[in-house]
Amino acid sequence: MLQKISTKAFSGYGPIQMLYPGTAVSNLDSGIGSIGRIDHARFQGTHHIPMHPHVNDEILSYFRTGKVRHLDSEGFSETISRNRLMLMKAGKLFYHEEWIDGESEPHEGLQIFIRPGAKDLKPAVIFQDIEPVNSEDEWRLLASPGTETPLQFSSQTWIFDAKLSPGMKIDMPGLPAKGLTALLYVYQGQISMNETISLAKKESLIIKDEAISIRTNNGAELVLFLTDENAPIYKGGMYSGNKMSAVRS
Repeated sequence: MLQKISTKAFSGYGPIQMLYPGTAVSNLDSGIGSIGRIDHARFQGTHHIPMHPHVNDEILSYFRTGKVRHLDSEGFSETISRNRLMLMKAGKLFYHEEWIDGESEPHEGLQIFIRPGAKDLKPAVIFQDIEPVNSEDEWRLLASPGTETPLQFSSQTWIFDAKLSPGMKIDMPGLPAKGLTALLYVYQGQISMNETISLAKKESLIIKDEAISIRTNNGAELVLFLTDENAPIYKGGMYSGNKMSAVRS
């Protein structure tokens, strides 16, 4: 199965655009397995997002330009940037605020809302320095459910990224488990797959049981999500939860 998600699937106005990927394939679940929601943000100048709560969300901050100062109810005060990622595991209740610095360059990045493996887990905040900034022409595993990455989800979820050079061709990475569903997201640039499907910035592709070869003419930055749709998850998170059904597991 291959299902393209166009930019028309995004909702919201202003600097933050929200994608509920499940709406492309179902009227029962706004997410796909543990992938609840993806926010693509772009801010110019300085902005303050006041202290606000999260409940039962696991949020990966993947920012590629600009800087964000993060302060939270667990006592952390850190700057997140292209060199430093953050995973917030909200659990039962968690508060944080953000100061966005987009003065010298526009701030752009993703906030990725992943569904936890169970309800009301203990809150935690994990930071990870990445060097080099970009994974040139190969897939890099950023976060996983296992010890292979410092950023660890409580659900069966994996996130990779790659920056492709012009004219580069790349295949999907080896899957860490059988029967996974993939969501390929174009953060920047444009790609073609199997010579028949093309994706531009902010478009994505749901992939199930298909072999995919990816090519770019002018370069691209990609984020790849893998989820086990049969694994336990909690669908009642404040932002990651199912928005299309009153019955949530």
